[in-house]
Amino acid sequence: MNRKVEIQRLGLKDYKETWEYQEKLFKATLDLKIKNRRENATEPTSNYLLLVEHPHVYTLGKSGDAANLLISEEELKQKNASFYKINRGGDITYHGPGQLVAYPILDLDNFFTDIHKYLRLLEEAVILTLKEYGLKAERSEGETGVWLDINTPFARKICAMGVRASRWVTMHGLALNVNSDLGYFDNIVPCGIKDKAVTSLNVELGKKEIPLPEVQEKLLKHFADLFEAELVE
Repeated sequence: MNRKVEIQRLGLKDYKETWEYQEKLFKATLDLKIKNRRENATEPTSNYLLLVEHPHVYTLGKSGDAANLLISEEELKQKNASFYKINRGGDITYHGPGQLVAYPILDLDNFFTDIHKYLRLLEEAVILTLKEYGLKAERSEGETGVWLDINTPFARKICAMGVRASRWVTMHGLALNVNSDLGYFDNIVPCGIKDKAVTSLNVELGKKEIPLPEVQEKLLKHFADLFEAELVE
């Protein structure tokens, strides 16, 4: 089992370009697994964790409802935002500058073959990261992602998640609002959930901006601990 995870810091990168790059890495891992099985070989598969920010974009998961995008194509252009229907789970979400987006492309055969556990560990990495900032973040029963003040009238989502997996290889991932422009969430029903608000780390801490690389490093540390992974740059 190869527990090395290659960290790739992509900076600010177009959503479609990043999606295509994810697909390329995902397919290469799948192809190797199929080849290994066909040839009864054991060539190790690779694992990646892409860290990225995107220009303003809305993405709709395969189980999502297009009606949860509340603005027209013309209004999207006015807001300098894109829209894509994509092949992850979940409904609609927003990505934009100031958001920490992490895409693990892992062969779970290298770690554990349990998608439920995989999702819970991604959530836990975010929960532990936010704890370092003095925030008590939690899961919401039946809903993927990370929340604050769940089971109160003030419940608000701070991290969205949506993944795809095939033959235990994963792609897509999580989006943690760090310095996000929350106004862009007004144009959607985030994750298809009508009765809960959205927040970001800088808003919760009452600060103009939180250094994104600082948050990335905390998340990476918890990811490595939880997945018992060796991170390599």
